[in-house]
Amino acid sequence: MSKVEMKEEIFKPGKIHDVVVYPLKKYVDERGWLAELFRKDEIAEEFHPTMGYISVTEPLVQRGPHEHREQADLFCFIGSGNFKLRLWDNRPQSPTYRCVMTLYVGADNPQAVIVPKGVVHAYKNISKTEKGVVLNFPNRLYMGEGRKEPVDEIRHENDPNTIFKMD
Repeated sequence: MSKVEMKEEIFKPGKIHDVVVYPLKKYVDERGWLAELFRKDEIAEEFHPTMGYISVTEPLVQRGPHEHREQADLFCFIGSGNFKLRLWDNRPQSPTYRCVMTLYVGADNPQAVIVPKGVVHAYKNISKTEKGVVLNFPNRLYMGEGRKEPVDEIRHENDPNTIFKMD
């Protein structure tokens, strides 16, 4: 059995239970634009953000795949740049266990994506020349209160035999 056949046997394409995707609408006027990224009254309490950060990803560079034991992420892909985002449901108790979901998000398709704990995720800036900007509002503090706890990540990107592949 080839690696491609094995991968297809392990994960099947489909929506993933508890992953929330919603459009980010830009309100444009003569000054520029504004977009609401999240509202406490529109997302489940378990996903309410605890902190926020911004990252810039160089053209054609990938981040991940990794997953969190306790943390959920609320990614906002609004531009600049466009991304390929892939999610793998790695939660044995989930009704969509072993589903893989691929989204194209960013400047051309502004979206917010809530990634629950246990869902492996990776994204790649597919822009050839433009740096990509991503905002994240996780529901846990990085390294806990006062940065005194271990980082809540299971990193798969350093494993040459990982089953979590972008292509």
